[in-house]
Amino acid sequence: MCRYFGPVLACAVALLAAACGGSGGGDGPVVGPPMPPPVDAPPAITTTAVFTGLSFSQPTTLRQAPGDRSRWFVAEKSGVIRVFANDPNATSASVFLDISGRVSASGEGGLLGFAFHPDFPLTPEVFVSYTRGNPFTSYVSRFYSTDNGLTLEPAVEDVILTLPQPASNHNGGNLAFGPGGLLYVGFGDGGGGGDPNENGQDTSNLHGTIVRIDIDGGTPYAIPAGNPFAGNAACTQGVGAAACPEIFAWGFRNPWRFSLDAGSGALWVGDVGQNAWEEIDRVEAGGNYGWNDREGAHCFDPPSGCATAGLIDPVTEYGREVGASVTGGYVYRGTAIPDLVGWYLFGDFVSGRILAIPADSSGLVAAEEMLASALSIVTFAADNDGELYVVDFVPGKIHRVDAAP
Repeated sequence: MCRYFGPVLACAVALLAAACGGSGGGDGPVVGPPMPPPVDAPPAITTTAVFTGLSFSQPTTLRQAPGDRSRWFVAEKSGVIRVFANDPNATSASVFLDISGRVSASGEGGLLGFAFHPDFPLTPEVFVSYTRGNPFTSYVSRFYSTDNGLTLEPAVEDVILTLPQPASNHNGGNLAFGPGGLLYVGFGDGGGGGDPNENGQDTSNLHGTIVRIDIDGGTPYAIPAGNPFAGNAACTQGVGAAACPEIFAWGFRNPWRFSLDAGSGALWVGDVGQNAWEEIDRVEAGGNYGWNDREGAHCFDPPSGCATAGLIDPVTEYGREVGASVTGGYVYRGTAIPDLVGWYLFGDFVSGRILAIPADSSGLVAAEEMLASALSIVTFAADNDGELYVVDFVPGKIHRVDAAP
């Protein structure tokens, strides 16, 4: 079911043997039409272990606060966000927020993402995505700092969104602010193999969607005018009588890590596949990205002859010869590797491969393999200067993307 956070070896075996929940049906690893290569080749890269005096317990997210280069923040799956100095010799991290007492980290649940208000700490708010149990439910909540951004107060929680989860996998959980200060939220299809509830193509609930809301425009939020169903009544606990106005785009299986390009504002999403294809989507308002009618650019349900009208192809995809669980990344906008500017980097949790495509790619293009790392790539991060980092889920270490020597 494809984003499994058990022991890494067990994860790799389960994913490769069961093809990421392959009991859900589908057409297996079919070889599709050849894709044209990118016009130019990216520069050679490597990864360098950084902050080697630190390690984290099942980290899921790494971020810097807006305008603050002095610190890093790491979310751990159990429900803790830690903060440490942006110092290569750092050996300790303190607690920024601890909500482990209310977080259910079973399966693919846990503290899965967080995002600083764009005006943090002037607006002392941080938005956190996590799962609770009994019943298993996704929460997106706002927490506040009362000490000028040093910590968050766990006792004061404003719940923004909730979404009951029928299974403990495919929870999505990423958060990011985009143009206009709008908050983007990713949710998976509700779990199980093959989307048994057909949520991916059902816009009357938030499963299998990217949500976009205006957290400053209303209580608990307002609907941006550009959302495709903006005129409808807001959905309650992620469900409505009509298409949910919170939806920005839909047709995703498990959007594991997305980012907004600091240069163009484009939204890039890594969507974890079922049993054959991993995909990267460049997402637009009102876009339908196909799941579960299609997996990548290939029919899934039915396995052949599926309807394709109105479905948007991924920008790139790859099969099981490359990896088994995609982790979305970032368009490089740093200065340390000039020839890498404008390339979108992403990776695979199981194989450790790092791949890239030009951010201006059109149509379905083949990705360039940049590096075969030994990392369990759970997330990428970009610092405030646009340099990229990779987080290794176990043993919880941080690596920087560098030019190869």
